[in-house]
Amino acid sequence: MVTPATYLNAHADKLEPHLEKLADLFQRMEAAYDRVAAEYGFRCEGCADNCCLTLFHHHTLLEYLYLYRGYAQLAAEERDRLRQAALQVNTALAHAREKGETVRIMCPLNRDGRCMLYNYRPMICRLHGIPHEMRGPGCGDFDRRSGDHPYIAFDRTPLYMEMARAEKALREALNFKEKTRLTVAQMIAEFPA
Repeated sequence: MVTPATYLNAHADKLEPHLEKLADLFQRMEAAYDRVAAEYGFRCEGCADNCCLTLFHHHTLLEYLYLYRGYAQLAAEERDRLRQAALQVNTALAHAREKGETVRIMCPLNRDGRCMLYNYRPMICRLHGIPHEMRGPGCGDFDRRSGDHPYIAFDRTPLYMEMARAEKALREALNFKEKTRLTVAQMIAEFPA
């Protein structure tokens, strides 16, 4: 099976325009999120529900490659430390799955409550927390602090549609047909050393 990692070096010349387009989309996502969060008077300051403990699967080659861009800028010893942490997370998740258990494990990118690759984090990490049109309520911290505020529309659909178009364009440019369904820990574990 061809993995996203296969495309990192083999097609580096084709990636830059797609990654720049994603960087622009991410800036607009954050601006939309920040606008609605400000209307609610909500600011994420970390909480016991910590979304970095939530198991999110990411489905785009584009986000994989963008996260790798940030990862590749880290010092070799930091990349090695992250790879080991990712492998530990993956092992713990596999054991829990075998037992039919649900487990909440900290994302390997979280260090002292902060994302080490914050500027390169995936879409859901940018948009999680406040209520929205597609899925419903906000996170537990939002509900406790701002849940009694009148609902403010936050329709992520146009942002998702734009992400889908950007993903399609990248996949066509690279002729990449494999499905992508990876956690951040799984991505890090398969990134080239």
